[in-house]
Amino acid sequence: MIIDERMAVFIDSLDRGNTALLDGIERAALEERIPIIRRSMQSLLKFLLALRRPENILEVGTAVGFSALLMSEYGPKGCRITTIEKDQGRLAAARENFRLAGREEQITLLEGDALEILQDLESSYDMIFMDAAKGQYLHFFPEVMGLLAPGGLLVSDNVLQDGEIIQSRYAVTRRNRTIHGRMREYLYQLKHHPALETVILPVGDGAALSVKVRDSDNSGFGTRC
Repeated sequence: MIIDERMAVFIDSLDRGNTALLDGIERAALEERIPIIRRSMQSLLKFLLALRRPENILEVGTAVGFSALLMSEYGPKGCRITTIEKDQGRLAAARENFRLAGREEQITLLEGDALEILQDLESSYDMIFMDAAKGQYLHFFPEVMGLLAPGGLLVSDNVLQDGEIIQSRYAVTRRNRTIHGRMREYLYQLKHHPALETVILPVGDGAALSVKVRDSDNSGFGTRC
């Protein structure tokens, strides 16, 4: 827990909730231990959708389709969502949820490895929601930057790793050290990229909001020494 648990529970208690279908998908996912965005992240996404009014949205990491459906419900009327997932079980669940919601025309579900799909996409996106394997964010980043429209918003979820991100790599369990190092590098790049203005918020498991303030060819920009 990044912020005080009582405070988080209080803030979440003020939320007015979602549609009955979204609530049902959320309950089922939690029962099956399928990770979906937390209530605080849901509130943040709904706020950003109302503020930015994105017409073309890309999501990296569909899971069972909860966040894609949330964005279709609370985004501007007629917005288009493209979402990427490779897990076969979750793909089947997402397709069924999109069908139940009647959103199959609005949401395009792409099946396969996200990095390969990102390299093949040609559209420009007003908003990109990164919610896939945390250790892959750093690898996705160059492709995502090329797909993000000038003035577009990149939302990266789960970037603070339940507060573990501030620990020394030697205080992190060995199996998590690679993810820990990559996420630290990803956050550094978000904050230092010349084409981005980024804020990192202790919302949910940590959220980074990055606005593309100018085009950039990434020349001269790389990892830290």
